[in-house]
Amino acid sequence: MDAVTPIHIVNPRAGIEHDSGALPDTVAARRSRTRPLAIPRATYRVQFSVAFTFRDAATIVPYLASLGVSHLYASPILEARRGSSHGYDVVNFSRLNPELGSRQDFDALVSTLHGHGMGLIVDVVANHMGILANDNDWWLDVLENGPAATFAKYFDIDWFPPRAGLHNRILVPVLGDSFGRALEKGDLRIRFDPAEANFSVWYFDHRLPLDPREWPRLFADHEDALVVGLEADPQAREDFESLLGELGRLPARTETSPESRLRRYRDKEVCRRRLARLCERSPRLEAFIQHCVRCLNGTPGTPSSFESLARVLEAQAYRLAYWRVAGDEINYRRFFDVNELAALRVDDPDVFQATHEVIFDLIGSGHIDGLRIDHPDGLYDPRKYFERLQTPWRDPVGGDTRPVYVVAEKILASHERLPEHWLVHGTTGYDFANL
Repeated sequence: MDAVTPIHIVNPRAGIEHDSGALPDTVAARRSRTRPLAIPRATYRVQFSVAFTFRDAATIVPYLASLGVSHLYASPILEARRGSSHGYDVVNFSRLNPELGSRQDFDALVSTLHGHGMGLIVDVVANHMGILANDNDWWLDVLENGPAATFAKYFDIDWFPPRAGLHNRILVPVLGDSFGRALEKGDLRIRFDPAEANFSVWYFDHRLPLDPREWPRLFADHEDALVVGLEADPQAREDFESLLGELGRLPARTETSPESRLRRYRDKEVCRRRLARLCERSPRLEAFIQHCVRCLNGTPGTPSSFESLARVLEAQAYRLAYWRVAGDEINYRRFFDVNELAALRVDDPDVFQATHEVIFDLIGSGHIDGLRIDHPDGLYDPRKYFERLQTPWRDPVGGDTRPVYVVAEKILASHERLPEHWLVHGTTGYDFANL
């Protein structure tokens, strides 16, 4: 069965006590609902995907129990990029991956495990998340709003790299050719979604939102067409011109004070709703907008027809680039050199809480019995991270510093020892397997 592979007898090691900052009381209150700590006897890893779901895993539990396996060790279970074969490109930390099954399916798997005296260990991706996907709302927010984005602080982005052209912008190395050639081949296309009242640039399956403050640029060369196209609907024209003025007065994405951010988000959503109502009320206006978009997208073979589109893209919070330049110019931290995996600032308490809320809920409800942490060496402060993992479950009066079973994916060289200040029970067993 390709989806199931046996691995890992875990090597437990003694823990060292350390103090740690407290987490919200609502999290700490879950401590009383956790199951007693159980060190695994033997684990069996399953690789979840659309081809091997929670329901599929439940069917093999009796067999695993008969082998003496004490814990199922699962690949990541949170929502990953659509169609992911591995789950390590998480795009949404707030829910289970719907491609693996429903919450009821997950609960049934856990119930089956418990019925056979087994537990569940889950792989946690703490260091990065999948980007360049159309379903990562955090990353789309950053692409639309730049430094002013609500989620800008969640990613490790250098907004002022040595290259001045990238100041307050993100390099997005998704192109299969140089920007100029991709542009003139017609691979970059603006699309308008009237239902969402949204403008985006598409590169094949990649969607990148346009900064609402820059939407008036889309119509800068079509003032006469606006008059002619809406001659029979002067009210729609007047309302649309007023809307473009409001968009141009939005706070710039470089204005990052709390007041400016609040006004930008509030006003741009008001403008979106106005545009949606205008298009619904005036088919002529929607037709005019779609006409402008078609003109903006240019004509392959006529380089001058792409000049307006190039100016629009140059005004965004990102710079589209050939994927080969990433090694020299990228200004967001990645997982190794994988452009599609952007590093998270999980050392920030808000980011930690947002990325672990569901996992903590499942630990607190007794669904999860242990965690395997993916590549903790990539974290800014692994020691503090492991302390935060354990803090909500510790008894404040002389309790174990490691009340939740946690192992780290750590490849130990022959001369290397697992850091004693990490509050973990061991590694995933690479050193044991080598022996």
